[in-house]
Amino acid sequence: MLTRSTRNRPPRQTANVMPVEIQLACANQTLPTELQLQKWADAALEIVGEGSLCVRVVDADEGKSLNNRFRRMDKPTNVLSFPTDRSLPGETLWGDVVICAPVVFAEAIDQGKRPDDHFAHMVIHGVLHLLGYDHGTRRSAEQMEVEEKRILELFGVADPYTEI
Repeated sequence: MLTRSTRNRPPRQTANVMPVEIQLACANQTLPTELQLQKWADAALEIVGEGSLCVRVVDADEGKSLNNRFRRMDKPTNVLSFPTDRSLPGETLWGDVVICAPVVFAEAIDQGKRPDDHFAHMVIHGVLHLLGYDHGTRRSAEQMEVEEKRILELFGVADPYTEI
């Protein structure tokens, strides 16, 4: 678990300092912009200060296929994180975050949240998993939630764990 804090630091303003590849693999017209996705991922990467990753936004079919293949669950899920097992000289590669757009939209409606706020949460949540955070125990979940809330607050997003 990484514990380095970046409290009180704003999100990185310079694009491409920490490369985040964005892949939009679904045809929904109301997706967050690539710049929004980039900023959310960059803000989470600030915890470690360096590295690159990919954020891929997918449709329900691809989300279901990936979730079935890697988690043996025959349904799409909101976010999947795939830490890399490869390295390049002089570059830190964290892995891939896959966001299933239809699931995130449906959850936002069910939870009474703005879709962009929920997308921000899922991107940040996925990146934190790549950085070693998890929610397998109550303590680790609390640590992860603290970081999620801190980063989301930088974007004016309310606590995602508060009941509406």
